[in-house]
Amino acid sequence: MLADEFGGNPYNKAEHNRNLQQIINRPRSAIEFKHQNISAVLKALGEIWIDGYKPLFNYQASLEEAVVAWLDGQTSWLDRPAQEASATGLGEAEPLWIGPPPTLSNQPPPDELEKAQATARKFDVAGRDERNRKLGKAGEKFILAHEKSTLALQGRKDLAEAVRWVSQEDGDGAGYDIASFTKDGDSRLIEVKTTNGWERTPFHISRNELAVADARSQNWHLLRLWDFSRKPRAFELTPPLEGYVSLTPTSFQASFG
Repeated sequence: MLADEFGGNPYNKAEHNRNLQQIINRPRSAIEFKHQNISAVLKALGEIWIDGYKPLFNYQASLEEAVVAWLDGQTSWLDRPAQEASATGLGEAEPLWIGPPPTLSNQPPPDELEKAQATARKFDVAGRDERNRKLGKAGEKFILAHEKSTLALQGRKDLAEAVRWVSQEDGDGAGYDIASFTKDGDSRLIEVKTTNGWERTPFHISRNELAVADARSQNWHLLRLWDFSRKPRAFELTPPLEGYVSLTPTSFQASFG
């Protein structure tokens, strides 16, 4: 059903439920709740879920493990096509909704957030997104087109033509992915972090990226793309990042004295 929904194909939830009732001998309500549990696990894992099954976070560890095992065996699903955007054209790209960062004003219930964060840590969701080079590149390409289109629509085609995809042209060591501009010509250095999950999916950030953010705090921006494979949305963070997120060391370099 999730694959059909993602692909825009019709499906019948009620019929699916009736078929399962015959197979597993459970009532309709129990099957409905279990699908909501599956949605919650998928949400915690930074994946999309069926819109009609609102996430219900009272899931057990066994379901968590089962969903992870299923995902591990579905490489075609995890490698599904990402959003495409023109990286060279200066015409209007698909509009991107950029909203406020997640804050206490829109925080989910504490028990749900805690459960989701625990699952994300357990299965290293941030590391999975970081290792998905195809996802990261697609997100950067999308933002590159967005920046060019925005500048062109603001009457700054000259600046749009000067926007650079730094991570592709110069490598990953700059501490940002895209060198863009404000409409007034000020430098706008953008580090793109992309996920197919919800807006609170955790992400990795490198020591070098943090150093550049600190050194060039007036120009550096972290643009978080979320729900990327289905309906891309975004928010921006500016230094100091500690005003928005908790930075947790996940590894240490061991040196001999």
